[in-house]
Amino acid sequence: MAVAYPGVIPKLWHQTIQAHRREVHESILDTAAALVARRGLRSVTMSQIAEETGIGRATLYKYFSGVEPILIAWHERHVAKHLEHLRQLRDQPGEPGARLESVLQAYALIAFERHKHGGDLGALVHQPEHTRGPEQRLVEIVRGLLIEAREVGVVRTDVSPDELTTFSLHALEAAAALSSKASVQRLVTLVLDSLRAGRGSTATYPADREDRQHS
Repeated sequence: MAVAYPGVIPKLWHQTIQAHRREVHESILDTAAALVARRGLRSVTMSQIAEETGIGRATLYKYFSGVEPILIAWHERHVAKHLEHLRQLRDQPGEPGARLESVLQAYALIAFERHKHGGDLGALVHQPEHTRGPEQRLVEIVRGLLIEAREVGVVRTDVSPDELTTFSLHALEAAAALSSKASVQRLVTLVLDSLRAGRGSTATYPADREDRQHS
């Protein structure tokens, strides 16, 4: 006897299918990244990714058109998790100075780990079209905290928040070249010391009014 099915897919079935697709998508990203870490970008093929993931090659191509799009998607997910962590640190309870320190420490450790993405993989995922948006969101997080900390007298006022943000992020990028987490912590301490109120001139930056308008 033929079984009649409703014309609309049941909600639970639809949710199950979507969850399965997400799991496959995540597995593809993780598998590709692991293969590249072991073999190098130029040695990894779609067939290898499909085999390691446990899906057919045709199925893999339904998700991604090639190895490079997979790795770009993996990096976007990676960066999104970092930004979410930094936002959580920014929004946690506590004084602005303490939250600023937590964010800068976390970012320095992110930069420290970034050397693992060197070579061909780093060149692929760190292209401007892939990093411009996340970098702007990072700037917004740090700049906002610097303004908060300056308003309560923790951060120096003789340099604009924009310049302090640029200085802080560029200085912490040096963590990628360091050899230990202890040296990363020393770098963070140096940057924080440079940001503190009382360093350099005690004059207020001329564009202070404009800075407040942008905050």
